[in-house]
Amino acid sequence: MAAIVGKITPMHPGFSLLLAFAIAVFAAPGDSRAEASEDTKSAIAAARVDYERARKAIDRMDWKEAIAALESAAKRDPGDAEFQNLLGFAHRNAGNMEAAFRHYDRALALNPWHRGAHEYIGRAYLMADKPDKAIEHLKTLERLCGSGCRERDLLRRAIDEYPWPADARMSRSY
Repeated sequence: MAAIVGKITPMHPGFSLLLAFAIAVFAAPGDSRAEASEDTKSAIAAARVDYERARKAIDRMDWKEAIAALESAAKRDPGDAEFQNLLGFAHRNAGNMEAAFRHYDRALALNPWHRGAHEYIGRAYLMADKPDKAIEHLKTLERLCGSGCRERDLLRRAIDEYPWPADARMSRSY
């Protein structure tokens, strides 16, 4: 169990469910151990299936399918920051910046340390011609990251390449 738990970080889809389960187990009075209900187990399994379907849709750049799968996953586990982050990513790539910002904000409200959400919202701010906001998220990543932080490096590169030509803004892959 420790080997599995060690691989689950706050950015892992399902982190919030694992955390809720751990709190229920360790907060139980005396020696009794709370076990996840069948409904909780079913919700975890269904959210995982939705997440895998969304990842495949993202790989195909099928934003409509990705959004549908992620909305289903988020409905089953509304406290999962990664589902919200990927919803922001899919909406951004589909051209719906308002929805993208809403989901990135939700991801960061759920997990202020979510490096992927800071990177992606920074990119979205560049697309919206708000480089100062992107730089704020880069500074946050610099505080959060140690050496070898991919999200920080990618956002820094995007900021360094800004401003982009007007016709490249919505088609920018990062």
